[in-house]
Amino acid sequence: MSVTPAGRPPAVRLHRAARIEDAVHEVVERRLRQRGWRPVITAYTGYGAPGWARVMARVVLTRGSQARKRLEKVRGWRSFTTSPVNNALVQIQIGDQVHQTRTDRSGYVDTKVKGELEPGWACVRLVTEGAEPVEAPIRVVDPAMKFGVISDIDDTVMVTALPRPLLAAWNTFVLDEHARMAVPGMAVLYERLVNANPGAPVFYLSTGAWNVAPALNRFLSRHLYPAGPLLLTDWGPTPDRWFRSGQEHKRNTLARLAGEFPDIRWLLIGDDGQHDQEIYSEFAHAHPDNVAAVAIRRLSPTQAVLAGAIPGPTGSAEAVGSGGKTWFSAPDGAGLWSLLRDTDVV
Repeated sequence: MSVTPAGRPPAVRLHRAARIEDAVHEVVERRLRQRGWRPVITAYTGYGAPGWARVMARVVLTRGSQARKRLEKVRGWRSFTTSPVNNALVQIQIGDQVHQTRTDRSGYVDTKVKGELEPGWACVRLVTEGAEPVEAPIRVVDPAMKFGVISDIDDTVMVTALPRPLLAAWNTFVLDEHARMAVPGMAVLYERLVNANPGAPVFYLSTGAWNVAPALNRFLSRHLYPAGPLLLTDWGPTPDRWFRSGQEHKRNTLARLAGEFPDIRWLLIGDDGQHDQEIYSEFAHAHPDNVAAVAIRRLSPTQAVLAGAIPGPTGSAEAVGSGGKTWFSAPDGAGLWSLLRDTDVV
């Protein structure tokens, strides 16, 4: 990368959409601060291993009276009524070490820091000016662990039919989170996988926006899914395009996890309503040593139509070979477990 005479990287010219978004955020932030709105840190579940941790969070402005208010019934649109705090200095305390970073143009923190943590669950402390400090949970993976689960969310653990624009908007912005339906048997499947492999990490990878992460965490907890980091994305403009690519987000995240945990063989779980099969197939070919198997939840004909996919064959569970890996396919969690339980995958 070229540098300026002062030793700093040259300024990157942002895409017009990003410049417009930044200008709007600047005006909104200034006016909200004048009205007494205060910064609040939303901490997301991070992950790591002994010696390092990936810390994820967001700093936004909210009304002082709503900063810690707990809503019993949460509509999706509430997640999008905050203003991000750009370039805020955030301190990350991990053990006896303190690191500093700054939020990006959308208020997000996503950084990898050094620190000694024991395998299991740990916390790091996040502090920024004007906000109450918060604790961010960290899933610390044991270096000896050789198995893990990477799961899609939409139509895999939660029925959403996401690709259909109007239905996606309804599910995201209007529908009460308590009305969302869990996919039958999937929570039991994940519990059995974790019980069969104590200490195995579970990551939830989705193209959904970080704004809905708190609601997704409550949904997963309410339906007894194993706790694990959410790996979501920001829907806003990027420095070089109008919108982020959800497929590229999944591809890049899978490649990152393969690099961070080279000794883990992942069970990839998704559905046949979006692009999971294509993305998982590419990953299995590129990283064969990091894939134990692929488990695909087969949508019903009605769900497939709602999801914008071509209905596939219906029927019982089946296992087929593809790309040197075993692919398990079934309409629900019970069917997938019936195929997985007698294999060396788990």
